[in-house]
Amino acid sequence: MGIKIKGTGSYVPEKILTNADLEKMVETNDEWIRTRTGICERHLAAPEQATSDLAEAAARRALEMAQVDPADLDAIIVATITPDHIFPSTACLLQHRLGAKHAFGFDLEAACSGLLYSLETARGLMLANRKHRYVLAIGADKLSCVVNWKDRNTCVLFGDGAAAVLLENCPDSEDTFLACDLGADGGNPEILNLPAGGSRNPASAETVANQLHYIHMEGRDVFKLAVNAMVTSCRKVLDEAGVSIDQVRWLVPHQANERILRAVAQRLELTEERVYININRYGNTSAASIGLCLDEMMRSGAVQRGDYILLTAFGGGLTWGATLLKW
Repeated sequence: MGIKIKGTGSYVPEKILTNADLEKMVETNDEWIRTRTGICERHLAAPEQATSDLAEAAARRALEMAQVDPADLDAIIVATITPDHIFPSTACLLQHRLGAKHAFGFDLEAACSGLLYSLETARGLMLANRKHRYVLAIGADKLSCVVNWKDRNTCVLFGDGAAAVLLENCPDSEDTFLACDLGADGGNPEILNLPAGGSRNPASAETVANQLHYIHMEGRDVFKLAVNAMVTSCRKVLDEAGVSIDQVRWLVPHQANERILRAVAQRLELTEERVYININRYGNTSAASIGLCLDEMMRSGAVQRGDYILLTAFGGGLTWGATLLKW
């Protein structure tokens, strides 16, 4: 039984926030942001746009590419840390809006590793039940609603976006997914988290006054842990699949920080031209970032049949992972 990528789609909001715009909001400047992050601009959702709106646009583009009717979908999995509501799930809202009347749906939360978790979950469902022909895996986040726009260390990093990957069960084909490694460590959640809003620390006047509903990140700790985890995970999937790093056409890392991406590539001994980077235009879009890359690559012809594509990510949780594809 082979699981194939049938189509991809992505969406970013129209509004662009440049580094020059941020100079007017916080004590920062374009050179400081670019040299430390590689980011030049990011897209921000309108106040009336929610995560489901971003996800719907990306999903429709994936379905259009694949020429698949939403009514033929069997499942929808949305990876997000910014759902429209605590419940119902964003996937359920999306199922209705797409007209995917035969699909079940649910959300999962793995922060920036979300799309890798979503893809592996989708693949597992399809392998377990051959009746599932089409499953839509989505990574979508509206991070602008949980960013402290007065904190120059975090507000320069994040943008909004969504990406969708439509998987098809093809019994007579080879599997596109060669190997996957997922990891998690909840021992130090304070390194990268959103402190309030859940059952541990419910929303209150006090949590709002203490600005606990914004992303909190210990940047130096994240850098070190991210590089080590992503490199280790990549090596595991390459070893499992029996593929050498020299055979990999593209490394597609979560677009967190250009310094992290280059450090991972250097540790893996990959040349710069084999690392797909678009963080300069979108910033860190969390669960959407790898999917944004894949959709750009699909539509531009950057990937060819037979290419080995290595995906890797690291996010809050802490979570991380790598997936090796053969296109």
